Amino acid sequence: MNPPGSVHPRVPSRHPATIAVHAGRPATEPDAPLNPPVVFASTYVGSIPAGQGERGYGRYGNPTWSALEEAVGALEGGTALAYASGMAAAHAALELVPVGGRLVLPRHCYSGVAGAAAGRADRDGLRIAAVDVADTDQVLSAADGADLVWLEAPTNPMIEVADLPTICSALRGRVTTLVDSTFATPLRQRPLALGADIVLHSGTKFFSGHSDALLGLLIANDPEIFRKIEVTRRSQGSTPGTMEAYLVLRGLRTLPLRLAAAEANAGVLAERLASHPVVQRVRYPGLTTDPGHRRAKAIMAGFGSLLSIELADAATADAFIAALDLWVFATSLGGVESMLERRRRWAEELPTVPEGLVRMSVGVEHLDDLWADLTQALDQASSVRSA
Repeated sequence: MNPPGSVHPRVPSRHPATIAVHAGRPATEPDAPLNPPVVFASTYVGSIPAGQGERGYGRYGNPTWSALEEAVGALEGGTALAYASGMAAAHAALELVPVGGRLVLPRHCYSGVAGAAAGRADRDGLRIAAVDVADTDQVLSAADGADLVWLEAPTNPMIEVADLPTICSALRGRVTTLVDSTFATPLRQRPLALGADIVLHSGTKFFSGHSDALLGLLIANDPEIFRKIEVTRRSQGSTPGTMEAYLVLRGLRTLPLRLAAAEANAGVLAERLASHPVVQRVRYPGLTTDPGHRRAKAIMAGFGSLLSIELADAATADAFIAALDLWVFATSLGGVESMLERRRRWAEELPTVPEGLVRMSVGVEHLDDLWADLTQALDQASSVRSA
């Protein structure tokens, strides 16, 4: 097993689906466990002379974290570091922006990140430029003099697609770029290979896949950037739980199968929803009519299993959600179960997100059951609106 923070063994000839299954396992020796064991430890035995041990203290590393970090690093092509949650990872990344520094942020980004950035602006005088990530010229113009360009690909919840290769290559070496690739997963895009400096994942979502663990990850291939985020994790104590790391690694093993099944469902549902009279718009890059389709097709290995629909207003969206039986009303995504929510129900959601927008995380249930539930709920919502 690689020590914490070590660069993963790169095996470029292996498919990502194979890496997801095999990376981060113990050495294959007789009677050795096939899976890395869960190590519950807050304290490690020291060494004389000092410094010979690789961990030192429970806040600095754990063999179970290391197994997950090795696997995710292998998938992304960098060195991974696990955190207590996606937001813990996001806060650590925001620490890369100095006091009074300049941050470029998507105008439609995860509301938790927008709130964290606003907090840093109030506390440390950060200057924030909000951009349309689908407008490459706008992003590059705003990046002039910036300390960090933060991208989501695709964005949450508007499903916009950024031209990552163009943006990241243009900024390489002069502005640090971070890509939140939670929606895509490393099976659909690898931002470090496209020129990004840092990749962020909410491991709570697709990596876990079973809605039972909170965890976040940052991945970098620059030693200095990695040193900074690792120091932040140590000092802030934003370390993952050992059991959570184990659960996320176990979930990672089936990610290729889960994502393929959910993505296939999402593509069909997006097509059908686009033709439904109650649905005003479907946001999904797999649709040929979507503004991000050509770009996503060129950059990504698939279109993912997240989509958003726009209904007439909040009342229609709420009536639609209330009428569902199979789909789960929940504020998460990436699980085996299909989930959805009206994002503007949250007071902190960005005001540019339409009131009637419903973000949908398509799961692995049978397509016919998912569609039947959606159609009956849309019909009920239509009846409520017309009444």
